[in-house]
Parts: sequence; C-alpha cells; structure tokens
Amino acid sequence: MPVHRPAPPLLTGLLALLLAVLCSTPAHADASGPAVPARGSAYMGIGVLAHDGQNGTPRTGLATQTEGVDVASYQGDVNWSTLLGSGVRWAYSKATEGTYYTNPSFAQQYNGSYDVGMIRGAYHFATPDTAGGAAQADYFVDHGGGWSKDGRTLPGVLDIEWNPYGAACYGKSKSGMVTWITDFLNRYKARTGRAAVIYTATSWWTDCTGNYGGFASANPLWIARYASEVGTLPAGWSTYTMWQYTSTGPTVGDHDKFNGALDRVVALANG
Repeated sequence: MPVHRPAPPLLTGLLALLLAVLCSTPAHADASGPAVPARGSAYMGIGVLAHDGQNGTPRTGLATQTEGVDVASYQGDVNWSTLLGSGVRWAYSKATEGTYYTNPSFAQQYNGSYDVGMIRGAYHFATPDTAGGAAQADYFVDHGGGWSKDGRTLPGVLDIEWNPYGAACYGKSKSGMVTWITDFLNRYKARTGRAAVIYTATSWWTDCTGNYGGFASANPLWIARYASEVGTLPAGWSTYTMWQYTSTGPTVGDHDKFNGALDRVVALANG
C-alpha cells in the first residue's frame, strides 16, 4: 500500500493563496480586461474615449455654437446655476437604460436645469440585447423621456453606442441592429409625436449598422468624437445637430456643442 505524505508547507501555502485569490475575484471581472460595470451605470459616451481617441477642444473659427452638457447618475445633484454661469444653455440627463433602470438623480437633474432657465431633454441608454426597441422606447417615455411643446423641452435621445457589458454590437447582426433602432424610433415617434435624436459615434455606427443611412432624413444626429473637429459623419447625415466633444470639460458633465445659436436650440425644442 503506497504511503501518502503531506504536501510540503511551501506548496500548501501557495495553493491556499491561489484559492483565496480565485474566491475573492468579483464574478463580473474578466481576467483578460477590466471589470464589467454594474448594469445601469452606463452613460453617454462611456465607450467613446476607449474606442475613438482622446479628449479634444473644438478648433476656433467654427460657426456659431451653443454650449451644452449631458449628465447621468454618477454626477448626482448638479449645481445648475454654476453651469448656467459658465455659459451652458442646454442639458440632457440620462433617464433610463434598457427596461430595468431609471436614474435616481433624474428629477433633480432634469427639473433643475429647467428651473435655472436652460433648455433640457432626456436620453435613453440602449441595450439591444436585453429587450426590443419598442419596449425600450415605451420604458423611456414612461420614465421621463416624453416631450411637451413648451419651448424648453428637447426631444428624447437614443444613446446607441458600444456595449459596456459585453459584445460591442450587443450580439446583433448589422441588419438586426438597424431593425432594433427602427423599432425604437417608430415607437418613440408614435408615443410623443417627435422624431428622437440619435447619439452615436461614426466608428460604432459603421461597425454595428453597416453605416446605414436611412435615418438621416428624419432624426437629428448627435455625434460623439473627442477631438478638435467632428470628422466623418455616419452615412446619410450631411451635418450634425449636436457634438459631444469631451468628457472632461471645465465644469461637471460631458460637454457638447449645438450646431447653431440659441434660437436653433429653441427651434428644435418646439419641433
């Protein structure tokens, strides 16, 4: 009968250490990369910096532009008076994500910007792998993403970009993604009477929709590019309505330019 000897103390210690490390690793961590964020924590532009380059400052000499910001739950309660004093005139707040998340700071952000005199709007972070486009549009409208013709409320935004929780294109084919977006836009229009704004980055749009150009005639474009110029736009759009140019502006929130003077922001609000 063979004799079973205990493992050497050094080997036993190494095995114990390895087991402790494995047991303490968060379930959502990926050994090949950073931890996946918690569901609901995504925000407008979460993947732009990683995929499309560094923060930029718009070059001088651009046509008249109007400064704006976009905020989400991680900014918490926002000092809107300070932002107004810095020149910000319009703001978007994240309202929803998928059909499972509402921004706990939405009321303060959405109403606070309005109360200091800004033109405000709401956006929805799309997760096409969790529910259909129409269902997510309904969830958005039902939780703050509606619209009213008061001259101070902008149409809702579909934030469609890199998936922070998994596959960049949410596991959809290019045609499947176009169908999902179409379903969202059609339901939003049916519920509110307005065409939603599409927020995206050209590289994501090219990769995940095949650079589809069929939405440009009806839906304003909010382009994300952290550089001194917007660069190439997605197919179909000859110009942009809004441009997210940095995630590290001089004041809280991602900073944006509206492609026109303040009266054009009002015109978009009025429809």
